[in-house]
Amino acid sequence: MKVGIMGGTFDPIHFGHLRMAESAREIFELDEVLFIPSARPPHKVEKHITPEMHRLMMTYLATQSNKFFQVSPMEFLREGLSYTLDTIDALHEKYGTGTELFFIIGGDSMADLYKWYKARELVQKVHFIAATRPGVEVNFEELEKFFGAEGMTHIHQIISPELEISSTELRERIKNGRSIKYLLPQIVEEYILKNRLYLNG
Repeated sequence: MKVGIMGGTFDPIHFGHLRMAESAREIFELDEVLFIPSARPPHKVEKHITPEMHRLMMTYLATQSNKFFQVSPMEFLREGLSYTLDTIDALHEKYGTGTELFFIIGGDSMADLYKWYKARELVQKVHFIAATRPGVEVNFEELEKFFGAEGMTHIHQIISPELEISSTELRERIKNGRSIKYLLPQIVEEYILKNRLYLNG
């Protein structure tokens, strides 16, 4: 079995996340893609993050129409900071040794992969898929200097036509009273408006 993993704060989730996951699923023939909203990401300790309940619900709503997409609240059930390595270890325990795990991230995140917690150990346990826009490539030479030839067998790149959308931009649009229509699923937009999210930034 081949399982994709989409991690992130999803604050809010949008079509860029969904398209990236679908492109990876199709190209790598993944059996499913598991969306795991981050509870307390180490790199965002100082930043305000929308409460877990709202981010989890938006992720459920956004993914419900795709039979290959699943959502897990597993990071919310763990205490302390949300390290990817801990999540991967828990998933290996859940799925067993016969399952390959593929962590899907954007090209910008891939460039900083060497900064992640216990990055070399992490790359040994999971494949990484960097989804980049046409014309944007990951600097594999720099990554190989850190991870070595063996580690690079677990690092891949796909060119995904995902939309130029960011959660930061969406939050700013809502704060400033601008439209977010067609940038994320309508059902997520309705949830945001109903719960008056992001009005204060």
